[in-house]
Amino acid sequence: QVQLVESGGGLVQPGGSLRLSCAASGSIASAGVSAGVMGWYRQAPGKQRELVAIITVGGSTNYAGSVKGRFTISRDNAKITVHLQMNSLKPEDTAVYYCNIWLNARAYWGQGTQVTVSS
Repeated sequence: QVQLVESGGGLVQPGGSLRLSCAASGSIASAGVSAGVMGWYRQAPGKQRELVAIITVGGSTNYAGSVKGRFTISRDNAKITVHLQMNSLKPEDTAVYYCNIWLNARAYWGQGTQVTVSS
């Protein structure tokens, strides 16, 4: 069993910053298995889940156009952890954010963390 535990969500004013983190734990994660692609997705009320950012094993990144230049994804391979630094947040960034990590050829999802951008 593998669990992804997310942290860092909350309420922030427009223009503010938040840092999301997602750490893998469980039998596969603790066995030293290397993680594959890691990413963050989000789902706003009434909308489909969308890709926010992904990062490959080699560190290559890809961002949704709406967050490019404001968000930065990073990873710690040794700890099987992925982070999302979110700056210059806008009300339209309000959503539940989910992390996604590939381990042993299988995709795992976090439980989701709420990010609300409002004055």
